[in-house]
Amino acid sequence: MDIKKRLILAVRNVILAFFVVIQIAPLIWLFLFAFKDNHQIFNNPAFALPSPVIWENFKIVFQGLKIQTFLINSVLVTVATVAVTLLFSSMAAYACVRMRWKYGKWMIMLFLAGIMIPVHASLLPLFILFKKMGILNSLWSLIIPYTAFALPTAMFIFTGFLKNLPLELEEAACMDGCNVYQLFFRIILPLMKIPMSVVSIFTFLNAWNELMFALTFTTDMTKKTLPVAVMSFQGIFVTDWGPIGAAMLVATAPTFIIYLCLSEQMQKSMLQGAVKG
Repeated sequence: MDIKKRLILAVRNVILAFFVVIQIAPLIWLFLFAFKDNHQIFNNPAFALPSPVIWENFKIVFQGLKIQTFLINSVLVTVATVAVTLLFSSMAAYACVRMRWKYGKWMIMLFLAGIMIPVHASLLPLFILFKKMGILNSLWSLIIPYTAFALPTAMFIFTGFLKNLPLELEEAACMDGCNVYQLFFRIILPLMKIPMSVVSIFTFLNAWNELMFALTFTTDMTKKTLPVAVMSFQGIFVTDWGPIGAAMLVATAPTFIIYLCLSEQMQKSMLQGAVKG
């Protein structure tokens, strides 16, 4: 019996190690890639150490391309998208789930129907709409569609959490004299930290890595985001891949940091869903 348990444990560890390698290997490759030139990239093994280390790649990225401008735009757009999505979706989910009104369930279905709308189908209508509104070629032309497409997923997560929240908390708060705003912001919202972390991660990843809207709705280079900056490195005839790797490393670092900060809450949400299921 002990041999069987040890064998099962060994197989499990091998499988886990395999998935760890799959997840970490691309990050290691990208880190090494960012410090190489074209000769090293195409003639040396993929995971070979750069020799010599090409610091010039980052100099080109920060001084030549001035990637800090694109980085600031991405941060502004992503932070605004996450903040607006969290506020609106949490309030809408609470109103639809907890408040008794005739069209509560229909509103939830209307929000969730947004998941089925293809992003590409909305490109032309949004372009025409933003042009008439006069916000084309501005950060608002990115924040608005990013938020709109993030709301259905956020509503789905928040409604699932609120349905499992006991009503006794709200009844006790109402007996103590809380109005609906105090009830939401002081009682309910602090309890939604775990689903808010999950929504933040998904919204951040979608807004940070989005390319199509950023490429279509902004023509001024001072308004474009990081994915557009990385794409602009590709030449027509010859491409210098080293600076592209450096730009990709700069663009990936915030995503990695955000995940490390919120990964614990993400794991708690998965465990919570498993226990309640």
